[in-house]
Amino acid sequence: MIDIPDALVAAQNACNGEAGRAFVAGLPGMAAEFLKRWGLRRDGAVMHGVCALVLPVVRVGDGRPAVLKLQLVDEETVGEPVALRLWGEASAGAVGLLEHDPVTGAMLLERLDGRRSLDGMADAGRAVGVIAGLLAGLTEVRPPAGCGLRGLGEAAERMVAGAPGVVAGLVDEGERRLVRDCAAAVREVAGEPGDRLLHWDLHFGNVLAGPDGRWVAIDPKPLVGDPGFELLPALWNRFDADAVGRRFDVLTGVLGLDRGRAVAWTLGRVLQNACWSVGDGGAGRLVPEQAHIARVLLGRG
Repeated sequence: MIDIPDALVAAQNACNGEAGRAFVAGLPGMAAEFLKRWGLRRDGAVMHGVCALVLPVVRVGDGRPAVLKLQLVDEETVGEPVALRLWGEASAGAVGLLEHDPVTGAMLLERLDGRRSLDGMADAGRAVGVIAGLLAGLTEVRPPAGCGLRGLGEAAERMVAGAPGVVAGLVDEGERRLVRDCAAAVREVAGEPGDRLLHWDLHFGNVLAGPDGRWVAIDPKPLVGDPGFELLPALWNRFDADAVGRRFDVLTGVLGLDRGRAVAWTLGRVLQNACWSVGDGGAGRLVPEQAHIARVLLGRG
């Protein structure tokens, strides 16, 4: 039997409603099925994120440590195994995919050290450098046509379309102007959304140490687009208002990005987050750290 963490139950209930409750209810049976199908035995305590249940396991046949990841398949998670296969073929720095079931979305992944992430690296500047190096490798990959992954172009259209609702929901005139400027920046680059494979959520907690000491990217929410759209998590997480410009310089320098386009797509990430947090009757203010990042990139910080 598997005890489902209360935090995962609450997150699925809040985010996915009835579908989330059905997913949670089916987790014990799903875990039992894949432990048997893939010849696994449990090897540690249950772990979880907001979306997934993760079981440390060992493959009985060869004794290899691994993790069994079970998550609800949705728009963000459906492309994860596709991306992991492509990155694996390119040795790009993402966690290795060992098995995948396309019906349930269950995955067997290489075992990393869940106790060692970039969140624990004392020098945040050095951690940003690690993120930059990983992004440089991940975004070198161009997915083939017809791979089925989401595209940044469609996301950009939704952001721009949602901007007026965000502006209407904000109580601060300066933030309204900021959102208008973010939308204007996205419109300038939306015609060339890019063709690289993006992780979309590479923050410090999504980089774990491998058994050989290398740093490895986990938990992608992949889409195809411009690498400039990847930068906001490394600017926002472990936030340091005085370091925004330095971090942006490191990221764009290591990835070899055009600075103007990278600014525009990073402002797009601020706009995308505002559409989620302010639109549809949400909060009446932008996330303060993200508003600061936008101001710095627009030369107002």
